[in-house]
Amino acid sequence: MSDIHFLGTDLAQSGEALTKYENATGRNVNELHAVLDETLKQIEAASVNALLICGDLTNHGERGSHLELIRKLTSLKQKGIRIYVIPGNHDVNIPDAKAYVGDESSPIQTVSAKEFAELYAPFGYSGAIRRDSASLSYLSALTDSLWLLSLDSNRYNEYTATSISGGRLLPQTVQWAMDILSEARSKNITVLGMMHHGLVEHMPYQATFFPNYLVEDWKKLSTEFADAGMPVVFTGHFHANDISSLTSANGNTIYDVETGSLSQYPLPYRLIEIDSNTLKIDSHFIQSVEGVPNLQEKYQEKMERYAKASAEAQLSRLKIPLAEETRRALSDLLSQINILHVAGDEKVDAETTEAIQKLAESVGDENFDAKSFQLDFPPADNHLTLSLKRE
Repeated sequence: MSDIHFLGTDLAQSGEALTKYENATGRNVNELHAVLDETLKQIEAASVNALLICGDLTNHGERGSHLELIRKLTSLKQKGIRIYVIPGNHDVNIPDAKAYVGDESSPIQTVSAKEFAELYAPFGYSGAIRRDSASLSYLSALTDSLWLLSLDSNRYNEYTATSISGGRLLPQTVQWAMDILSEARSKNITVLGMMHHGLVEHMPYQATFFPNYLVEDWKKLSTEFADAGMPVVFTGHFHANDISSLTSANGNTIYDVETGSLSQYPLPYRLIEIDSNTLKIDSHFIQSVEGVPNLQEKYQEKMERYAKASAEAQLSRLKIPLAEETRRALSDLLSQINILHVAGDEKVDAETTEAIQKLAESVGDENFDAKSFQLDFPPADNHLTLSLKRE
């Protein structure tokens, strides 16, 4: 699972500050606490061996949020489930972490990178068989023949006023990872990756409209990881339940399995079954919690409002000269694409395809072909089986 954005109970008390926060973000803290509890309950019931969390564990890096989340994870770990976490851009060294108590939000203590590794020691760091000296990346052995390479793609050392959404892998970290992949190939060990930022584009024009949701140099890095033998990387950050892939010039494929956010529609998590040759993925969605039987519908409506605002902001950022009517149409289109995309396995009709063609023309894509256009890059997003065998 990914992007929990957990905000601790003591930091979110009824009052004007919390009301402003919930109205601005579309997140009802009590409802999302119930969503997380229900998710962990279902995961326990599924008798899983291990749980992977792909970053943005907390709302904005509040130490109190980390501590309360850790108590929940510890309860699950005590039932025999191994847990592996990696930070997201909202988890470490946040300059403007806040509590929402009373009439106004107030500054609150965050955690450093060193403290993050100490706090989450039972969830990957203390049991790591390798640690990267340049970042919070680490290597774990899931079995004798299966490793998990958890990569820290965050830029928390650069934060000044607030967090930075964009991500990158340091050159030292890339070399460290490549050395591990080389060793794994020599030992016939399969290595799965986990990081917060996307490694492969998940939708048309993602690098244009949403560049901060892909790691820097994503084409180069995904090609290098594919050729080095990594078949799959689990990611988050974009809050979408989507799977995409890249095949290198050498014919090697890497799949980016991106899991949506537990703080936003459609409230997903994935159950994954692995044997020596295949990785089977099944997506699950929290449909309701106590007191909110229409949870999915409620959060889809919220998503529609915030997607529209986000689309308008993206068009403003690009400074494309557009007539106001065209801008509104494109804004509506981008928001609708976003809503379809976050749930996975999106389908488009002829009218939407025509609107997308106009969008392509507006951003200067002269090679756009409506007949071959795919809103959803293959493979399927929510239920599929991937091969782990290298050809």
